[in-house]
Amino acid sequence: MDTRLLELLVCPVTKGSLEFQRETQELISRSARLAYPVREGIPILLETEARTLSDDELGL
Repeated sequence: MDTRLLELLVCPVTKGSLEFQRETQELISRSARLAYPVREGIPILLETEARTLSDDELGL
């Protein structure tokens, strides 16, 4: 994922920052507790496509 693009993207729910997880190909929104998929290099920033993160995944 292009780092310049990542700097521009925000979580559509909270408008907070996103972290790219290379292993899972997901953009993580810690504030919303959601992981948005990245498919073929394209971030899918739809709440309906995101999965909820567990406490373990968030390191809580």
